[in-house]
Amino acid sequence: MKIGIGNDHSALELKAEIIEFLKEKGHEVVDYGTNSTESCDYPVYGEKVARAVAAGEVEQGILICGTGLGISLAANKVKGIRAAVCSEPFTAKMARAHNNCNILAFGARVVGAELAKMMVETWLDTEFEGGRHQRRVDMITAIEEKEA
Repeated sequence: MKIGIGNDHSALELKAEIIEFLKEKGHEVVDYGTNSTESCDYPVYGEKVARAVAAGEVEQGILICGTGLGISLAANKVKGIRAAVCSEPFTAKMARAHNNCNILAFGARVVGAELAKMMVETWLDTEFEGGRHQRRVDMITAIEEKEA
């Protein structure tokens, strides 16, 4: 799978570990930055990854900032994106199974590397269940269409 990843300055080390983990699992990774520890604006990187996912340049996205919140808020402004902030594997699983989230977000100041890897693996290994959940995802999309 081709996965886009983006981060702010607080998540540079964790991003490197996640990229290595993904490559070990056989995934292709596109790094949208940042690649510096200099203070930067997380919305820039949230938008970059979200636009890549929405355009089909990558199949899924992973975003990391201090908490995962700000960068996911930016990503969710892009039409077609459903970014979920997760702090443990169960929520990551449900984000895919029930919400068909196409971006996983988490906080480098909230979760450690091993927990982050567990969430990433769970999220990537989980299939969208469809059925009654598709109706709800469609309802989310309909809200997005009203705002256009």
